[in-house]
Amino acid sequence: MKYPVNIEPDGKFFLVTFPDFPEAITQGNDIEDALLHGADVLESAIDGYIEDDIPIPAPSKPKRGQRMVELPASYAAKILLLNEMAVQKVRPAELARRLKMTRSEVTRLIDWRHTTKIDGIAVALKALGKTLEMRAV
Repeated sequence: MKYPVNIEPDGKFFLVTFPDFPEAITQGNDIEDALLHGADVLESAIDGYIEDDIPIPAPSKPKRGQRMVELPASYAAKILLLNEMAVQKVRPAELARRLKMTRSEVTRLIDWRHTTKIDGIAVALKALGKTLEMRAV
C-alpha cells in the first residue's frame, strides 16, 4: 500500500499533505525529512480512523512525479482485514467466535501495530469469506 504525498516548499520547510488523508499534515527540513515525518503522520491518521471505526481509504492513483509513502506489508494486510470487518459489520467478538480464538487473541490480531504472522491475517480474512493474495512486481 503506497499513498501519494504532496511535498511543497513552505518558507524554510517542506509542507507534507496526503490527498487521501486531508487531516494528515506535517513538515520537514528537506525532502527526505519530510518523507520521514510524512510516514509518521500517515500512521497517526490511520490510527485515528481505526479508533473511530472509519474505513481506511485505499491509496489514490498518484499524479506523474508524485512521491509515495509505503506502509509495511503487515500494516497493509491488517488494514485490509479491518476494512473488511467494517464492511461486513463484524465485531472482534464475532471474529473470535468464527476463528475459535479468545477475544484477546483477536484483539492482538487486529491491532495494526502488533506484529502478526501473515498467515493469521489470511486465516481471519478467510473467515470473512475473502482471500489474501500477494504478488511481487
